Amino acid sequence: MYYKFSGFTQKLAGAWASEAYSPQVRPVVSTEAPPIIFATPTKLTSDSTVYDYAGKNKVPELQKFFQKADGVPVYLKRGLPDQMLYRTTMALTVGGTIYCLIALYMASQPKNK
Repeated sequence: MYYKFSGFTQKLAGAWASEAYSPQVRPVVSTEAPPIIFATPTKLTSDSTVYDYAGKNKVPELQKFFQKADGVPVYLKRGLPDQMLYRTTMALTVGGTIYCLIALYMASQPKNK
């Protein structure tokens, strides 16, 4: 069996011998650079400067804080904001479950005519 490259699927596809041996016609690509779209050209990577991070690295402190064995789950370690987020999530989950069960019950009952 013969194969040729399909420009549509970008994969090899089965072909007849005459199709497989004939070269595919490809459009001529211009070697000129396209015109600049914006007013100022972008910087080359060699021209870029490295910026120093002015802040303090908080990762080691946060690792110690979250790995402390105080019996509090990780998702509640930061106090009131985490508690509010957790409780809101649980309330929405329970409420959504109840709503789905009620909708399922109503959909399973026959309509009275």
